[in-house]
Formats: sequence, C-alpha cells, structure tokens
Amino acid sequence: MVRLCLSAVVLGLLLATRALAAPSSYVAWTKENVRLIRAGNPVIGKQLAYGCMGCHGTEGLSVSPAYPHIAGQDAFYLFKQLQDFKDKTRNNPQMTGIAASLSAQDMADIAAYYTAMPGHASVKGSSHSSVVDLVERGQGSRMIPACNGCHGTAGKGNSGYYGMPVLAGQKAVYISIALRQYRAGDRSNDVYSVMRAIAKNLTDNEITALGKYYATHDPR
Repeated sequence: MVRLCLSAVVLGLLLATRALAAPSSYVAWTKENVRLIRAGNPVIGKQLAYGCMGCHGTEGLSVSPAYPHIAGQDAFYLFKQLQDFKDKTRNNPQMTGIAASLSAQDMADIAAYYTAMPGHASVKGSSHSSVVDLVERGQGSRMIPACNGCHGTAGKGNSGYYGMPVLAGQKAVYISIALRQYRAGDRSNDVYSVMRAIAKNLTDNEITALGKYYATHDPR
C-alpha cells in the first residue's frame, strides 16, 4: 500500500511537471556510464581531488556551511553533479570552471575517492514528530512523497536509484539552502523537476526542520 501511494504521488508529480521538463541533465545511466563509475580509481581520484580540498576540506568534510560534505557521498550522485556543472545544467560558475577540464573518467575517479571516505558523524539533536512523519510517510494531499522512498531510511542512501544523494550527516544549513534553491527554481538539474515540485509544497519551517533532521542522523 505504501509503495502504491508513493508511486501515485510520484506519477502525479511527473504529470504535473511534464510541461516544465526541458533537459534538466544530459547524464544518462547507460551501461557504459554505470560501468565507468563502478570502476572508478580512488587512488587517481585523490590526486585529481587536490583542488577540491580548499572548499570541501582535506577529508571531504567542509567547514563552511556554503559547501557540502562530500565524503561518503554516493558515487553516482557525485559523478552526475560534476557532469551537470560541466554541462551548465547546474548553475555554479565556480564549479563549472573546475569541472570544465574534467573528463568522464576523471569524474568517475574523483567520485570513487570521495565515496570510499567515511561520512560526517551526526550532530546531536532531535526532530519534531511532524518532520519525522514527513520523512517516513510524506503527505499525499500536498503531493509530497516520503523522503525515505527515494533517499533511503533516514537519508542513508538508496542504491536502487542511480544518482540519489545521501542526506544523513549533511549540514542542516546546506540542505535547507538546496531545498530553497529547488523551490525557487535556482537549482534545476533534478530529472523531471521532481525536487522542484516537492520543494514548492514545503514551508520555510519544514525546510529548516528537514535540514536539522538529516544532520542528526549518522550516514554510517
């Protein structure tokens, strides 16, 4: 029943946003791309990631709230974001400049390096039951599917969906910023506008609370 409800909500989102679904990303999960990412070389990736450390930290754990932790992040997600930056389907001049010189192999190697690193430990805190309900069950009447349906239990990832980010242990501020960017349409590299459609139905308080929820969950 839960899967049926989730499927119905996601289908509704896809139909509602079909008119807006111009190419949000040029990344396709072909056999070649999947094989490339899975065979990424973390040793070479470490060498290539030297320039990433200024913003994302020496261990992939950023100090600034403006930059996300990327240690322990899903390799397919990291690959897609780098490619989207290069293709300019995700808008960030700084990252576009960095990704411009990277080949697909480079991106796979960098992704392999960071995904093999331990993610950030959770921070202390608790969440209101209404946010937990949103994460675990969603709210069909507002076209908001359960976050767990795509991002996995407590945001620990979902290998069943290529390119789905790990949210557990991420900075609360960064998650809130990302959701607001989706809501405003400033970030638009989500396939079929799914995240933009969901974020539009979230209140400011819910966005802040979701950021805090995931920051208090350990990704490991």
